[in-house]
Amino acid sequence: MLHEMVPKAAVIGVLVDFSGVAGSQRTAAAQAAGRIMGQQVRVFNVTSQDQFDGAFATMASDGVGALLVTNATLFTNGRDRLVALAARYSVPAGYEFREFVEVGGLFSYGSSQSYAYRQAGIYTGRILKGEKPADLPVMQPTRFEFVLNLKTAKALGLDIPLKLHAFADEVIE
Repeated sequence: MLHEMVPKAAVIGVLVDFSGVAGSQRTAAAQAAGRIMGQQVRVFNVTSQDQFDGAFATMASDGVGALLVTNATLFTNGRDRLVALAARYSVPAGYEFREFVEVGGLFSYGSSQSYAYRQAGIYTGRILKGEKPADLPVMQPTRFEFVLNLKTAKALGLDIPLKLHAFADEVIE
């Protein structure tokens, strides 16, 4: 999606918190996608909010044309700052959760957090009614959502392809 929104971006930045358990897996996936798309992927490891400003300054000097922000509690907690920095440096950025788009991020694509919380509540209810947790199946996300912020796209000077408009579960204008 990021490639379709910013096809001319030769360098894609990936913001990762390697102190989390999935940082290296997400980085490998992003680098593989970059090879397929013919784009250079530059990974930025950030382990505290104090490093956000420096990471964006480095992105600017490295010519990063678009940014993928991976899923990490650090980034979710600092989403207002991350979105503001992406706007200040005019970097189109994609995120995993809609909460980033609600505060001005360009787009998100990921599992529905509200649906996951609802499922957790249902599981809790089943346990409280006497079912054994070990007997309950492991559930994987089945509902994903694509949220697009057209106001941010306009501010970045991006023309969003019509097929992405059509694919969006929600468009924020």
